Amino acid sequence: MRERMSAYKLKEWKGNEPLVWVTAYDFTQARLAEQGGVDVILVGDSAGTTVMGYDSTIPVTLNDMVYHARMVRRGAPNTMMVVDLPFLTYTNAEQALANGGRLMQETLADGVKIEGGRRTLAAVDSLIRHDIPVVGHLGLTPQSVHAMGGYRVQARTHDAIQTLIEDAQALAEHGIAALVLEGIPDRVAAHVTEQIPIPTIGIGAGNATDGQVLVFHDCLGLSSRYPKFAKPFANLGEMAIAGLQRYGAEVRARSFPDDSHSYHVTDKEWDAFCHRQ
Repeated sequence: MRERMSAYKLKEWKGNEPLVWVTAYDFTQARLAEQGGVDVILVGDSAGTTVMGYDSTIPVTLNDMVYHARMVRRGAPNTMMVVDLPFLTYTNAEQALANGGRLMQETLADGVKIEGGRRTLAAVDSLIRHDIPVVGHLGLTPQSVHAMGGYRVQARTHDAIQTLIEDAQALAEHGIAALVLEGIPDRVAAHVTEQIPIPTIGIGAGNATDGQVLVFHDCLGLSSRYPKFAKPFANLGEMAIAGLQRYGAEVRARSFPDDSHSYHVTDKEWDAFCHRQ
């Protein structure tokens, strides 16, 4: 396992071996991610669609993020943890600082992530000025799903590409530690990666970025469906179903629990009990 990542090291990582990020939402997922040697755990507001059952991230609240991030921190105390600021919690500098500060204090996060380009610069400046590291997020930004008309690949026209590049450059100039690029063409992501001095972390952005992030459930085969960019590296979902089916079969056959999985009382104590009846 590499030495623990920090916001300072992250910002200086450009040009080194690709970074490995994964999301996590609870103690067990975080423990497994840390044992698996990931560099950064992202407590994403994707919790809304992966563990809460919503069809978007919009309903996720700041309280939800605090709840999940606290569990993740306990499960992965030695891994850098970045936490999403959810929908409408950083609309201005004051709100961003109050909510970012709460995440840092109550979850022991190492930084926060916000979605959007130049329109978020006041929030970015406020956070960084008060020593809260910021990770940016451009391209397919799930909090903007309704404005985008759905989960669609972004930056496919020359105007949209130019806007994304200018947003990325502005965010980097204002001091963010890294930039997530989601759902954009690989050539666009490669160009952005070349143009800015901080690491880019891709998800559905090709393999030329400075690192990759995947949703825990997509990575390990726990999702019901997978976006094009996701690859399950294990089939835990199938294993879980098979295990539950075996459990059910043994319970119904009364073969579980057997003697080795049961607690016992000595014959002497049982006889003494029976004689008292």
